[in-house]
Amino acid sequence: MRRPARWGLGAVGAGVVVVLGLDLAALGEIDPLRRTISEHGLTELGWLFGLGVTLLAVGSAAIGVSLARARLAGAVGTLALLAWSAGLLVAAYFPKHDWSVGPSLSGSIHRAGSLVAFLCLPLAALIIARPWRRGVRRPASLVAFGLGVCSLLYVAGLGVLVLLGAQDGLRWWQVVPLGLVERGLAAVEVAAVAALGFWAAGKKLSAEHAVAGAVESRPKNLA
Repeated sequence: MRRPARWGLGAVGAGVVVVLGLDLAALGEIDPLRRTISEHGLTELGWLFGLGVTLLAVGSAAIGVSLARARLAGAVGTLALLAWSAGLLVAAYFPKHDWSVGPSLSGSIHRAGSLVAFLCLPLAALIIARPWRRGVRRPASLVAFGLGVCSLLYVAGLGVLVLLGAQDGLRWWQVVPLGLVERGLAAVEVAAVAALGFWAAGKKLSAEHAVAGAVESRPKNLA
């Protein structure tokens, strides 16, 4: 059960390296404070951006499968994590709006996929790693839960700022340094995925599952 999680962690790490490398290589052309990560998809290295995000999506899905097989993630949490992966794949293979040309169907699909991904990951982390579950808690699960809380607050805070900006006649991309905010949110959410992966890949996972199963199957009159 631990092997898919380890493969998943490797894929997530590789995807992060690819995207971070693109960011560093394009510092003179793409302003990381104002331009979103998806801007790389419009360049000649767009295929490499797609590869990096695909690795992240596939790795996240592998971690979700490992958690589900170990019964550390229920149906709702697993679906939320898989929705994050699906949203990433959509965002990777449908380029964002190229505003030098104008809005496009591809850009609208990209935006929808990104929104699904950024909203579903916090929910997945909170549901899967909630600390009041029965059984033995692990440090990695507590870290994942904390990062899930941070992600949710991040998204909620951004939503509040957008609403306040709208009252002053500002469009949502004018309210904050969009590139910086997106990269910050992406970093927190990817860290949450990694924490879930380390939890699933932990050496004592089997023992933890056995303890949790014993607790849940104990007759109520003996509890």
